[in-house]
Amino acid sequence: MNPGELKQRTKDFGKRVIKMIEALPKNTTTTVIGRQLLRSATSVGANYRAVCRAKSRADFVAKLGIVEEECDESLYWIEMLVETNQIKPALVSNLVKEGEEILAIVVTSAKTARMKNNPQSAIANPK
Repeated sequence: MNPGELKQRTKDFGKRVIKMIEALPKNTTTTVIGRQLLRSATSVGANYRAVCRAKSRADFVAKLGIVEEECDESLYWIEMLVETNQIKPALVSNLVKEGEEILAIVVTSAKTARMKNNPQSAIANPK
C-alpha cells in the first residue's frame, strides 16, 4: 500500500466514525465517549498526513507512534460503546476490522523503519 492509499484509508476511517457517532442514541454516555472517539479517530488521518511530511526517519517513526496511539484509542472507545450496549457489535464490526488493519499497517511500518535506522535497536526493543 502506498502513502496516498493509506492517507485515503485513514481519512475514510475518520469519516466512517463520524457517521457512526451521529447515529448513536443521544445520552450522556454516548456524548462523552462520542467526543473522545471523534477526536481520536479523526486524528488518525490528520497525523498520518504529518507522517508523510516527516523530515527524518526518526521523525517518521515518532509520528507513526502518534498514529498508532490514536488508532488504538479509537478502537478502545468503540469497544466501550459496544460493551456498554450503546451500539450493537454487528453494526461496528467492519469499522473495528478496518481500525485493526490500519493499526497493523502502522505498527509494521514503524518496526520496518526502526530496523532500517538501527537493526540492533529494533530487535532489542520490539513494539
